[in-house]
Amino acid sequence: MKQNLHTHCRFCDGKDTIEDLVRTAIDKGFDSLGFSSHGYAHPLDTCSLDDEREAAYIYSVMEARTRYKDRLKIWLGIEEDLTGRIYADPAFDYVIASCHFIPTPSGEWKPVDYSPEKAREILEEDFGGDFLAYARAYYREVKKIAARPEADIVGHLDLLMKYNEQEAMHPFADPEYLALAQEAIDMLIAAGKIFEINTGAMSRGYRSEPYPHAILLQYIHDHGGKICITSDCHARQNLDCGFDIARARARAAGFDEVMVLTDNGFEPESLWD
Repeated sequence: MKQNLHTHCRFCDGKDTIEDLVRTAIDKGFDSLGFSSHGYAHPLDTCSLDDEREAAYIYSVMEARTRYKDRLKIWLGIEEDLTGRIYADPAFDYVIASCHFIPTPSGEWKPVDYSPEKAREILEEDFGGDFLAYARAYYREVKKIAARPEADIVGHLDLLMKYNEQEAMHPFADPEYLALAQEAIDMLIAAGKIFEINTGAMSRGYRSEPYPHAILLQYIHDHGGKICITSDCHARQNLDCGFDIARARARAAGFDEVMVLTDNGFEPESLWD
């Protein structure tokens, strides 16, 4: 099944309409497409849905589902930020839970993925250049996803490494850093969460590999975690960006299956078909 469940449209920070994304998915041979606009997280995330846009978003996705029912299966999802609204609403077919903001020592919340310059500023000015303190604050938030029963998928697990392609901020393989990430992974696996292999940073030119890093992906496999593949699409041309690479990375880590959303909920599908 060719499926993407992490898709952003103009109702949040995506560039395209629902109509454009649906038509592109059909042209690219998708079997199903899930929309996942950023759920209400004001005032930190001004691109996230407010109440009016949330209602319009739900209506538009459901209208497209009806209109294209014979050509594409369409799912209504939401990306829930840990600083925002909890989406336990049964209207949504699934929930992606993500950490985009962390609390700094001063108590101010700041974004980890806004820009390379902002990430460096937060690291230096708020954490005194101590990357492990920065990572500790990030994974402390990520671990909270384990206690969110409505959350199906963990969004971009190691998002704080978005701007670390050349390890300018910190080595990916540092044992102390890995221990922080692995502790979060253990909690999330125990809670039954699905980890996405997310190619979003690849489409934007920030990473040549998907989230999570290969070391963490291997750890997820070795400890019985479940995965799905998403593009975190913000522009329709990237709807299936890096899917072949993501599948290859999953196989290399030892995965035989990925989770896909079906009428019966999330079910495993072979990676070798």
